[in-house]
Amino acid sequence: GDHFSHDKVMSHRKFCHPRTGSLGFLPKKRASKMTGRIRKFAKDNAAAAPHLTAFTGYKAGMTHVVRDLDKPGSKQHKKEVLEAVTIIETPPMVVVGVVGYVETPRGLRALTTVWASHLSNDVLRRFYKNWSASKRKAFTRYVAKNKADASIMAKEAARIAKYCSVVRVIAHTQMSKLNLRSKTGHIFEIQVNGGRNAQEKVNFAMALLEKEVPVASVFSPSEMVDACSVTKGHGFTGVIKRWGVRKLPRKTH
Repeated sequence: GDHFSHDKVMSHRKFCHPRTGSLGFLPKKRASKMTGRIRKFAKDNAAAAPHLTAFTGYKAGMTHVVRDLDKPGSKQHKKEVLEAVTIIETPPMVVVGVVGYVETPRGLRALTTVWASHLSNDVLRRFYKNWSASKRKAFTRYVAKNKADASIMAKEAARIAKYCSVVRVIAHTQMSKLNLRSKTGHIFEIQVNGGRNAQEKVNFAMALLEKEVPVASVFSPSEMVDACSVTKGHGFTGVIKRWGVRKLPRKTH
């Protein structure tokens, strides 16, 4: 009889229907910490001047804006649309360290870190579980060693400039400038992009030590930026809310 072909047999919907829910948010579990993690910094551009590539802010609330939509093909094109917007409070961050990374076959390896001589309580609190009961000795030996020999920081900075291809600054947020209960600042690494070589990056980063960095020096008005944060969570939700599957009419099974 007729030649039987497998490709004419319809597959089961289990195997061919479009998937629901984004895989970008997996694993859906409790976050280890409440700060977003920068998984990838912007691509380096040697032609540009050295500059920072990220900044940290705190959600203050939400409001809405009315704007003209520029979306050819849409029915709303050149019409006013009302959109929800989030307001992020961004007090100046303080640079407290410079770290250099060497490229290896297994990825980046931190070579050395240069820390500032004066660290505020905003960042020192982060190194203790119980600030009030601690002796607050963090970095006291490091500072004393640098005072005794002022060339130590310069030597480590020179090592970063000589061997490293990726330079990042260690910066922390200033909780005292926010109307929040917490007094402990959050620490982040921010990559330095631009500059013809590592020496220019190191010079730029070392000049920022112990200085405040305003958000205007990192981002310009109306610039498109990527935001990474941690979800507020939705608890033990069911399959409809968790994966966005279709809710079937009653008595269909």
